[in-house]
Amino acid sequence: MQIGFSAPTAGPMAAPDDLTRLCQGAEALGFGYATFSDHVVIPTDIDSRYPYSESGEFSNAGNGERNEQLIELAFVAARTTKLRLVTSVMVIPHRPAVLAAKQLATIDVLSGGRLAVGIGAGWMKEEFEAIGAPPFEKRGKVTDEYMMAFRELWTNDKPRFAGEFVAFDNIVFAPKPVQKPGIPLWVGGESGPALRRTARLGDAWYPIGNNPINPLDSLARYRAQVDRLRQMTAEAGRDPKSVALVLRAPRHGEKEPPQAGDGGRRLFSGKPDAIVGDLKNLQAMGVASVDFGFPGATVDQVLEEMKRFAGAVIARL
Repeated sequence: MQIGFSAPTAGPMAAPDDLTRLCQGAEALGFGYATFSDHVVIPTDIDSRYPYSESGEFSNAGNGERNEQLIELAFVAARTTKLRLVTSVMVIPHRPAVLAAKQLATIDVLSGGRLAVGIGAGWMKEEFEAIGAPPFEKRGKVTDEYMMAFRELWTNDKPRFAGEFVAFDNIVFAPKPVQKPGIPLWVGGESGPALRRTARLGDAWYPIGNNPINPLDSLARYRAQVDRLRQMTAEAGRDPKSVALVLRAPRHGEKEPPQAGDGGRRLFSGKPDAIVGDLKNLQAMGVASVDFGFPGATVDQVLEEMKRFAGAVIARL
């Protein structure tokens, strides 16, 4: 099992020197991958509901300064050697399909095949409108088409595609990604549409455990959704084992409530022994990767938290 961490795309630690220190330090501690979030702009007035808070409000710490996701990811790729790099998640409709496929393929080539693309359809209508993305109301169909277009461009020597939102023919798309048959697509989201997208098109399911509408806060709740996904994958005509399981856990530790919403144990709450147990249970279910957020106002503070976690948890997996 690989353990990942959240790399900052906003705030002081997203500056070049701090970002480099953090990612190189995490690599040295044995973390397997870094994740990078995606916002092109932050509108000043947001009515859209944020899925991962009880209130539905999006908390944007700081002054709205954020690095562009893919450029920051390429920057980190150049300053690390083993660390895998994960978009967490890339809002697929934010960028034209062919351009995005080219950027992602380039990052995969230049990093030596260390990229995984966590994908999402997006939740903030105001950001879609600000950057001129396709209609927010059609974001699900846009995301599906773009995913299919990515695969066509990454795998076919004479790529061609004709959809409602993307079309191309008579082009050369090279170089192809290092990873074959293409860069893994980890489908984010916990909703029914996200599960259906994973079952039909995804290489992995990549939910966040703290969605208040679709919580995955206990092993039983997570297992039930995995069983549902596997059934949907089989119904889509695919081998359920062909879809990997990865999980994002923003919070963990003794400050977390010990009980989940269904009355069971809350995943990743408590002392390191309990977290190790959770990870081993998930590993037995086939979960390949789990990533965590680590608190701290400075790089030194975050790395200290990560060092403790590496010694108390990662070393025991």
